[in-house]
Amino acid sequence: MIKTIIRVSNDMVMVFDERGEQLPEYQGYYDEVREAILADAPAGSVFNHWFGRALEPQAVPGESW
Repeated sequence: MIKTIIRVSNDMVMVFDERGEQLPEYQGYYDEVREAILADAPAGSVFNHWFGRALEPQAVPGESW
């Protein structure tokens, strides 16, 4: 189950479950995986942007992710 979603500055997306394991079926370029993630991510999933040189990702609302 999707728990954490991280979009990085080159528009790649990393997705992890509640155990911190990667979910490769949801990973890839933002435009290619966005709809599936938004459709399948349960309430409580954490959407993040990790742009630039930030030391940690920034949580954002799913609607603006």
